[in-house]
Amino acid sequence: MRVEYINPFVEAAYNILKEVLSEEVKRGNLYLKSSTNPVKGVAAIVGLAGEVEGRVLFDMTRSTALKIASKMNDEDLYEMDDLVRATITELANLITAQAVTKLHDLGFRFDLTPPALITGENMEMYDDYKDETETLIVPMETSHGAVEINVAIRERSRN
Repeated sequence: MRVEYINPFVEAAYNILKEVLSEEVKRGNLYLKSSTNPVKGVAAIVGLAGEVEGRVLFDMTRSTALKIASKMNDEDLYEMDDLVRATITELANLITAQAVTKLHDLGFRFDLTPPALITGENMEMYDDYKDETETLIVPMETSHGAVEINVAIRERSRN
C-alpha cells in the first residue's frame, strides 16, 4: 500500500478528532492487521472505487462512540440511538471528505460510498481482496477512548 494513500487519512483523522472533541489527540504507532479484522463494537465503513479501491473503517467501542457522540452534540447520550449513529456516521464523513480532498489534490481519482454503520459484539470483517491488500491500522487516542482508522486500499488492477 502506498504511503500517499495513508497519510491523508492519518492527517484528516487527527485534525477532525482534535477539532470536534476540542482536545489533543495522540496518534499511536501504525501497524498491520490480519485479513480477519475483529470489530470493536461500532464501525463506520466507507468504500472506495476508481483508480484505487478498498475501504476505510473507523472502529471504536460502544462506550467510545457514545462519549464522542455526546461531546459532538453537547449532551449526554447513553444509548446507540439514531442521533448517536448519525453522529458517528458524520464523523466518518468529515474525516473521509478531508482525506479524499487531499488525495484528489494529489491526482488520485475515485468515488466513495456513503458510510455504513455496523454495531454489535464479536464481529469480524473479511475483505474479498485480502490476499492483495494490506490492512493498516492507525490508532488515535482521545480522552473518550481509542478510535482505530483501519485502511485497506490498493491501486485498481488494469486489464
